[in-house]
Amino acid sequence: RDFNERCAQCSEVNWGLTDGGRFYCRSCHNVTERAREVVNTDFITNTRVQTISKGSRKQEKNDGAYEWYVCEGFQLVLKKQAEALEALGVCPQMKDEVLCNFWRCYLQKSKQAYCIRPAGETVKALSVCDSSTDVDSDPERSSLLPLLSLSESEGDLQTDNSFASSTSKVSESASMCSGSVDGGWYFKKSQKEKLRMTMPMTLSFCYMALLWLREPMTLSKYILFVVEGHIPNLNVFQHFPEKMKLYGLDLRIFCVESWPAYEEVYNKMLELAVFLELPRFPDITDSCFLHPDMLCMKYLMEANLPDEFHNWACRVVKKIGIGDVDFLTLVPGNKSTRKVKYDVLAAAVIVVVLKLLFLLDDKYEWLLSDFAGERNKNSKEGGPYFEFKKWYKVIKCSLDEKQKKLDEERAKYLWRCEKPLFYSDHMKSKVLKRKQMAVNLQNQFGKLSGSVRPPEKPNPSSFQLSWSEENTDGSCFHGHSLKGILQEKCGLLKPMNPDYWLCTVKLCTEKSCRHLAHYSRDEDFPQSYHFVLSLFSFLLRIQPSYIHDEVCVIEHKLFNKKLYKKPKYSTGLRK
Repeated sequence: RDFNERCAQCSEVNWGLTDGGRFYCRSCHNVTERAREVVNTDFITNTRVQTISKGSRKQEKNDGAYEWYVCEGFQLVLKKQAEALEALGVCPQMKDEVLCNFWRCYLQKSKQAYCIRPAGETVKALSVCDSSTDVDSDPERSSLLPLLSLSESEGDLQTDNSFASSTSKVSESASMCSGSVDGGWYFKKSQKEKLRMTMPMTLSFCYMALLWLREPMTLSKYILFVVEGHIPNLNVFQHFPEKMKLYGLDLRIFCVESWPAYEEVYNKMLELAVFLELPRFPDITDSCFLHPDMLCMKYLMEANLPDEFHNWACRVVKKIGIGDVDFLTLVPGNKSTRKVKYDVLAAAVIVVVLKLLFLLDDKYEWLLSDFAGERNKNSKEGGPYFEFKKWYKVIKCSLDEKQKKLDEERAKYLWRCEKPLFYSDHMKSKVLKRKQMAVNLQNQFGKLSGSVRPPEKPNPSSFQLSWSEENTDGSCFHGHSLKGILQEKCGLLKPMNPDYWLCTVKLCTEKSCRHLAHYSRDEDFPQSYHFVLSLFSFLLRIQPSYIHDEVCVIEHKLFNKKLYKKPKYSTGLRK
């Protein structure tokens, strides 16, 4: 407060003190030669004591860092992700009621908290805190310990004190190579132990809560928000408090250096639901966003296909019964029911409808397109007919542009976190100063090279490809008609083409095989089919093989009677 000189580097008056007693600027981290004058008051007598030192706390290390546990770190990650989802418009009950209860149940099932440990048990699991007395003595520390609910009291966290005391004895040796107390034990735990907490599992926890609340967010869209940075997952540990030191084995636990995978997050969610022994999830009805009828409408708009496609999609859904509540609702542990990936199912239904109407054999769709193009030139009545060739060109151009931009962004992505990591207060000023120098040099070289600064992160959107009927270039096909490819029979509109080709005649039933059908770009499939799969693969950010699997399953349900029709044998006498 008494040092009011301006900083020689940034002209700000915002000083702090280093461990050596020198002043440093909090704005630019410039360290001056000026030191704080300390007045020796040892000779003063009859002075009144104003403060009483509490002494070193049991959970505070010599450098000011707290002893913390791995489960506390994951707890903070879940809290940050839940708050980000609330900011995106998710129901506020998701964090304090649903996700909080899931996390409590996991801690209890994994014997990390809310359980009574046998006396003398070997230290194999994690602990959360020592006792409630330490929590009450430091309000900053207490902000880390309560679970996701802000209204919960610290006494609700029931951990065994004997276990905490035994952990404190080995904490010094176990934390030699990590900032957390039990970072070493985390990797020494048996590989056979089920559902050891990982960073991808935090996404599974949140998606399970979203599914329980039937929120209008599919898994593919949730992962997309994670990749775009709207939901913290990559370098999320930079949001940890400063006194939670992170180094060594902790970085292997909380540092993420790969994009989240759809299958991994989904499969871990199913394992979690079984592990927590959750009951049947709330019903997915026809008014729910996750119902195929609703999702098909969304993906048809994003794929720039005519509105009339939706009627055909609903007919397919009703025909094969994939819109039933019992089929769509998740029942953990029920092996007789097939687990539904709602976004992949809706995309596969649209692909099947495209094959029903246009065949997608690299011949028939182009013939229909030529017929529709001639009709649109000669007649303007009743709205334009849908031209597959024109739609292909528009989507191909937009898709290539978006894919190129995505590849460039991923190639330029910096996996290192913006917040520098320092392991002690003594190194803080040095690390921050080096970081500031690196940023200044980067900005200077950027100005010299004329590089443009990256734009700000755009607002999250539910659509990656958007189309407007107000465009005069004819790039929007939502209002186009399918009359050119349909004919009326017995009062019903049916495709003019009666043929259909199957992706596979027999589904794979081997347990070791992860796919029901085999797909590759080198396979002898028509190019139109490859293109449609690549379109929805980009929209969902998953491999085309997963959509191909679902297409094969739908086809076998749709043509089940013809595929498995028993041959008719003659009733005459054998010769």
